[in-house]
Amino acid sequence: MEKGKLYIVATPIGNLDDITLRALATLKSVDFVLCEDTRVTKNLLDRYEIVKQTISYHQHSDARKTKEIIELLENGKNLALVTDAGTPGISDPGNLLISDLGFRISDLVIVPIPGPCAAIAALSISGFPTDKYFFMGFPPHKNKREKFFKEVASAEYTVVFYESGHRITKCLTELQKFLKPEQKILIGRELTKKFETIYRSTIGRMGDIKVEERGEFVVVIS
Repeated sequence: MEKGKLYIVATPIGNLDDITLRALATLKSVDFVLCEDTRVTKNLLDRYEIVKQTISYHQHSDARKTKEIIELLENGKNLALVTDAGTPGISDPGNLLISDLGFRISDLVIVPIPGPCAAIAALSISGFPTDKYFFMGFPPHKNKREKFFKEVASAEYTVVFYESGHRITKCLTELQKFLKPEQKILIGRELTKKFETIYRSTIGRMGDIKVEERGEFVVVIS
């Protein structure tokens, strides 16, 4: 029996109109959709009138769920992997699944369906050098947080990372502690959504701006 294919499908980071035609065609064609949160994915599928069975896969999924996915692929089922927002596998638990399946299923075809990515969206409007950049995911919640910001400060290239609303003020305080006052910063809040806000400043003048502590953030440091 021919094995199924695994499609890595990028979905909107906020504005549902950002879905690609190829992503829609893929979601319509596969047998199952693997998703981080079935409720979030259902909103997208309903918007485009796609009726498809979903299977939950997230950071707490265990070996039994991986075994179930392997059996589906080996039985010829085509699967699409999506995350709640953006590109699966980029600072996302889907990365572990992709790695696991790629090594455990011989000749598995894994197909990228590219599209939105919050880090790339923020970089594209930053105006900072992007021929080389350093993506750092999310800062640690507790341990190694200081080490994280020291690495940001010592980076030779533009740095981009994510932060949550309830930690953004703490994050900006830590940046002021470790970075040079003249370094430029762009903060993207709720990118592509209704209340999208872009803040531009230098590290030394961040105290002059009021960043609303709600939503998801992308931080870019020159």
